[in-house]
Amino acid sequence: MPKPESFPIEKIFVPTKQKKAIKPEIVGEIAESMLDIGQQEPISVRLDGDRLVLVEGLHRLEACKALGETTILGVLVPGELAQHKPLLSERPEVEAERIKMARLKQLRLEKEAAEASMSAPKRVSATEALRARPTKGARDNAKTSPGRTAKSTSRSLSDWITQQKGSGNRY
Repeated sequence: MPKPESFPIEKIFVPTKQKKAIKPEIVGEIAESMLDIGQQEPISVRLDGDRLVLVEGLHRLEACKALGETTILGVLVPGELAQHKPLLSERPEVEAERIKMARLKQLRLEKEAAEASMSAPKRVSATEALRARPTKGARDNAKTSPGRTAKSTSRSLSDWITQQKGSGNRY
């Protein structure tokens, strides 16, 4: 395998077909991993005239872009090899990368859950404080004054008469 070298990110062309396969959640996970341990696997590029064309490593390239990097580690592969590369799903390192990303995702979810559980008691006490405060203007509101209930509230005289008959009161 050729020795990895540093390539300027802005010189790497990404084919449109590959751009459509970008998954932001994977880019984020790889970026987090790169912050912790750096880039572990170089990307593959090929020469096409005077430009570099991405062969493999779209999410790693996008993660480096997201981190503000100007260069990326990669290997230059001949055009013939780029055409005959094995399917991504057939490569053992792809499965190892998937396992690593799943582990990172699980750790992130556990961290977020722990942070959420630490902030939950604060939110509950704030909610209870809101419930304990009296309603503004409760004295001025006729519906909340003593002696009046939802049942005794009527909209018209005929409603009031019907209500009184139903409750057994004589009007």
